[in-house]
Amino acid sequence: MPAESDNIEELVKQLAAMLMGKGWMLATAESCTGGMIAAACTELAGSSQWFDRGFVTYSNEAKTEMLGVPAELIAQHGAVSEEVVRAMAEGAIRHSRAQVSIAVTGIAGPSGGSAEKPVGTVWVGWCVEGVIHSTLLNLTDSRHHIRQATTAYALQRIHLQLLHTQ
Repeated sequence: MPAESDNIEELVKQLAAMLMGKGWMLATAESCTGGMIAAACTELAGSSQWFDRGFVTYSNEAKTEMLGVPAELIAQHGAVSEEVVRAMAEGAIRHSRAQVSIAVTGIAGPSGGSAEKPVGTVWVGWCVEGVIHSTLLNLTDSRHHIRQATTAYALQRIHLQLLHTQ
């Protein structure tokens, strides 16, 4: 998988340059990736200039306690939902010094899926300049692949969003 890793590394470099150019900071709120997006960002030397913090909110309680996601929202829609990922993206901004956030929540497997939300169901949310966006991924393959693909996709989405704000 060197190509995927190289792609993530290149995305992070581009993202870093864009954020530093704007004087903005990034925060992440991760569930199914368990901090992989934050790790990819902080792998780059000098990331403290543009990366503020990462929240690994694997449990529902962590989403509520660390990001302010209402427990009722999780109970009503489930942790893997558009409503929750959007609340995570907003909570990452509210609980940091960042102007940009990335949030992910999903089912990486190999178990935990259902007919409604099978393994590979992942919601990605991002917030730039106070506007929250979200999208649904339906991924397949191994747990490792789902987490890697989610990390790469989330970085691509925020990169594309920043390109549109220039």
